[in-house]
Amino acid sequence: MSEHLIFDSRYSWARLAVTLAIATIGNVGMWSVVVIMPAVQAEFGVSRADSSLPYTLTMLGFALGNLLIGRAVDRFGITHALMGASLLTGIGYLAAAASPSVLILSGVHFLIGLGSAASFGPLIADVSHWFQRRRGIAVAIAASGNYLSGAIWPIVLAGVLSEHGWRAVCLALAMIVVALVIPLALLLRRRVPELSMSAAASLSSINRAACGFSPRTLAWLLALAGLGCCVAMSMPQVHIVALCVDRGYGPAVGAEMLSLMLMGGVVSRLVSGLVADKLGGVLTLLIGSVLQMLALFLYLPAGGLASLYMVSLVFGLAQGGIVPAYALIVREYMPAREAGAKVGFVIMATILGMALGGWMSGVIHDLTGSYQLAFLNGIVWNALNIAIILLILTRTLRPRGTGAVAA
Repeated sequence: MSEHLIFDSRYSWARLAVTLAIATIGNVGMWSVVVIMPAVQAEFGVSRADSSLPYTLTMLGFALGNLLIGRAVDRFGITHALMGASLLTGIGYLAAAASPSVLILSGVHFLIGLGSAASFGPLIADVSHWFQRRRGIAVAIAASGNYLSGAIWPIVLAGVLSEHGWRAVCLALAMIVVALVIPLALLLRRRVPELSMSAAASLSSINRAACGFSPRTLAWLLALAGLGCCVAMSMPQVHIVALCVDRGYGPAVGAEMLSLMLMGGVVSRLVSGLVADKLGGVLTLLIGSVLQMLALFLYLPAGGLASLYMVSLVFGLAQGGIVPAYALIVREYMPAREAGAKVGFVIMATILGMALGGWMSGVIHDLTGSYQLAFLNGIVWNALNIAIILLILTRTLRPRGTGAVAA
């Protein structure tokens, strides 16, 4: 098979469609715990903090899973990784349904998060191998599966929860994930051709030589940048519902704002993918990071209901393309054979940033009685992200004296 039939081919787009379906199903592990959290608290009679522990462990498992499963994809291929991860997720949900305490439920959700991670970073890394000219939009579509999952599954699961309880939700997901993901994963059995790997390696080596950073150093810089941007990103995403409750608007309004934010994020991811195909991953990430910082500034004076709705939409439209841009930069600057491991490592850092930022914002709120300083804290972390991206960009452009970044 010749190179022009490998990249951006009809098969590539068909593979992307399967990838999006898997991502929409597999990422349910990130969102189901949010749906069942109030019911878990009521059944076990625990505090809100204790009932949030399963979510925390889910995110930690999701972060680690992006790294470990990403490495497995490089060695064994995406099909075996997805099949193993879906079985782990299914077993996790079965154990969750039988959990006698919040502590055990939390440990089980670490496994659920670990398995669900296969449907995010590793899946994005895999699909990136099949595109060259349209890699930006392909990665953006694959990454949108996470947000689509967050928009679809809470609505679907709410009916099961109200009729049969949270344990029934877990039992249903144990069957759904295994029954749907494994057959879809079998459609991705074709491995990346050697010619594709060689062509990608030559392109990434040019950018890597231009910026002057080793793959290890660049990976750590991107991880630090991802940590910074996602500490900032977590402030509205994790605390918008609580913010609305504090201001007397109620949790339902906050949930609507979160949904609006996520749908804006889907639009942002798709638009950013088109932009990345023209400008490259680094410039796209810089644009998204600057827009996110501006949106965070807009939250400071926003107090009325209409203004909060508007700013939440603006925030979603600003930040949605940030995380996929990291995967694009990895593919533009690093060896193709290490894509799964390197994308997984950087994505892990972004998820840890979400977890850290959500916790930090809560602590700042408890100490000050408001979220104003929490927004400012996010802005400072966002500035760190921008500084790192500017460093990579300027070092890449200076030796070649041009504004283009090879894709």
